[in-house]
Parts: sequence; C-alpha cells; structure tokens
Amino acid sequence: MLPLGDWRGRMSLRAGCARAVRAARSVVDVLFPPRCVSCGSEPDGRPDWAAGGLLCPKCAEQLGPKHRNCCRRCGGNVPEETPRPDQCSWCRNSQLQFDSVVALGNYHGPLQEVVAATKTPAGGLMAEALTRLLLERHEGEIRQLRPNFVVPVPLYWGRRLGRGINSAETMARTLARRLGAPMAPRMVVRRRNTAPQKGLPPQARFRNVRNAFAVPANYHLEDARPLLVDDTLTTGATCSEIAWALKQSGASVVHVAVLARAQGANR
Repeated sequence: MLPLGDWRGRMSLRAGCARAVRAARSVVDVLFPPRCVSCGSEPDGRPDWAAGGLLCPKCAEQLGPKHRNCCRRCGGNVPEETPRPDQCSWCRNSQLQFDSVVALGNYHGPLQEVVAATKTPAGGLMAEALTRLLLERHEGEIRQLRPNFVVPVPLYWGRRLGRGINSAETMARTLARRLGAPMAPRMVVRRRNTAPQKGLPPQARFRNVRNAFAVPANYHLEDARPLLVDDTLTTGATCSEIAWALKQSGASVVHVAVLARAQGANR
C-alpha cells in the first residue's frame, strides 16, 4: 500500500496531467476546428454532436436513427406497429447459427455510402465514428448480451493487403475498449479466400463460405459469449458460418454487431 503522501502526490500529478491534456485539446480545437467526418461541417456551438464529436447532429440522425423497429435475431426491419419480435418471418425458418443482431441502421442512402468508405485505407476514422454512434444508440442493448470477447470477422490476407484496412477490426477495437471485454482478432481464422458475396444469390452465399472459417485448437470457448463484429449483414451467411465454428469450439451463444443491415434490393 502506498503511503498517504505518495498516494496524494500521484493523484495530484494525474489531475495535473489531465488538465494539461484538456488544455492542449482546447488549443488544437481552436487552431484546427473539428469537422464532421461525414459531411465536413464545423461545429456551430451546439452541444449535440455525436460519436464523441465526430458526427454532426444531421449526419448522426441519417446514419443511425434513434429508433428502429427490428427483429432481435436477424436485425431486419419489421413494421412499426409490430412488437419487436425475437424472430421475424424472414429468419424464423432459417438455419442461422448466431443468436441476435444489433445494427446501427439500414444499408441504403448515406449509411451505405459511408460504410463503403470504411473499406478504404483512409476509412479508419469513419469506422470508429460509426462504431461510437452504434454504442451511443445501442450500448445498453449490447451490454445486456454480456459478451466476454469481441471478435472481428477476418479478411483473407490478400484482400486485407489490398484494402490496407479491416474495418471490422477497427470496430471491434472500439467496442472492446468501451465494453471492457478483450478483443480477440485471432480467435477466428479464414481458411481460404472466397469469392465476393456481393451479387451471389442467397443460397450461393452460404455455399461460398461453407467451411471457410475455423477456430484454432488452442482456443477453448466453453460457455463463451463472443460478440462477432462486421460492417454489414445481408443474408447472414458469413456471420452464421463463423458462429457455427465458434459454437463447435464451445461458445454457448454468439451475438453479432454490425453497422448496416441490408434487405430487399440492397442485398
């Protein structure tokens, strides 16, 4: 145990450092005013900027509405007058292996555009902003799932090299930091490269990723509750295949967090 004087001294030093950091940030904000990472607008003095000051109110509402009536299991939209179901007509008879989905919004319009931007080498800040907004909208719901690992969907190494970024890893890092759960980027490995899912019909998507993922033998996941993270969920084929691999290694439930949920013509 530290002597009382030493403890007080360290607390005073920490407080002084915190004040210095806040002062430095204030100077930086004056010299280089922060801008919305989506539209580029500058703060207008209102305190309602979202995502830790990275998104203006207008973009925040467009990218992640505060209310979205959706299915708990697959994250798909359901009619506003329908009580939020545990399963909807789309996923009720499906073989999806994950247990629930939390999504920021629908994959169309502005959100579709900015999610595409997260897959570019300069997309890291956008991915972080959208993940922060996801937490602002749904942190309570995610915490109720009690995840004890945060697992990004892995990219094949060649595709990762081409993009220069895996937006799912950026998302997972931000979520893990806020939730206080370890990020496990190597818990799931991609065994082989797969054809892009975009443009494939639903059943072909499931065939395309079959046995494409594995959990290394040194992971023992008895009763684990991993939170699987990706930018977009369409048919759910990729996340379902990974969830199956995680459950084969002992995970009791697998939940999914995504930025966008694609439906209908956007599949």
